[in-house]
Amino acid sequence: MKKIFFLVLTLFIILNVHSQSNTVSKNISANLSLESTYTTYSMASDSFDKNLKSSYDNSMMYALVAGGSKGIGYAIAEALAKRKYNLILIARHSDSLLTAKNKLESEYNVHVDILRLDLEKENAADSIARWCTEKDIHLKVLCNVAGFGGARDYLSLPLDTLRYMVRLNVESCMALSLTLLPLLEKNAPSYILNVASMAGLAPIPVKNMYSATKSAVVFFSYSLRYQLKKKHISVSCLSPGPVFTKPEIEQDTKKKLGWFGVQMAVPQKKVGEIAVRKTLKGRMMIVPGTLSKITSFIIRILPRRWIVAIYSKVGNK
Repeated sequence: MKKIFFLVLTLFIILNVHSQSNTVSKNISANLSLESTYTTYSMASDSFDKNLKSSYDNSMMYALVAGGSKGIGYAIAEALAKRKYNLILIARHSDSLLTAKNKLESEYNVHVDILRLDLEKENAADSIARWCTEKDIHLKVLCNVAGFGGARDYLSLPLDTLRYMVRLNVESCMALSLTLLPLLEKNAPSYILNVASMAGLAPIPVKNMYSATKSAVVFFSYSLRYQLKKKHISVSCLSPGPVFTKPEIEQDTKKKLGWFGVQMAVPQKKVGEIAVRKTLKGRMMIVPGTLSKITSFIIRILPRRWIVAIYSKVGNK
């Protein structure tokens, strides 16, 4: 029985090794800019263009999704739009932002504003907070989705890229939560959704820095939930397993795990729906999918030295 148990356990752990970050970025942008359909903010002049008019309806609820132009971020934005939240989407690329904006506005009849911004920049969070305050946004939901990961990790990436991963995965989440806290408190009851990963539940040698940063997001979310409880701000943490946000992820999962890997994967649209539904219900830890729930439970109860040893053997195959 012991052999069968550890065989099943190993299969579960294998699946989590191949889970990817929510948003994978290969290039580090050198430019910091912030674009809106109705308002433009210039980082160079550090001032708002007062001549442009805003069309915000401040009587409506708003949700801000950092990393909301595609993947899990877009799925979360779509689930919020279904619930008639107006949206502020933040990402680095204008084309994907415009595509997301047009689709969400046409399908759900909500207002969507887009901000083109590199969230790893030191002054990004302050800029966003000033912009939202200037517009008197009725912010009810903050979703920190933006992240960086991939197949390469510590020992195989240059130091500047590793620092980028830490800043985007951890610092942007921390900074946005703090700088937007006054707006969330003003519009309480309100919600913060931080997106981590099942990779954040245990040390993973082949994804050292990624699992470390996502672990930081998990711990940060748990603590922040209690810090903000009296302010009537609920904090949740989404920790998904395999999600086919890119064709290469699906191909790799099918190649290495076959039918079982496909069964464990959860469609990104379903992940977004589950994340939003449970966030609005006040759930702390959100792990979509039955098999992923089982895996996360096993990971959390077994000694870390066992888990890291299994991850190491599987990752080096």
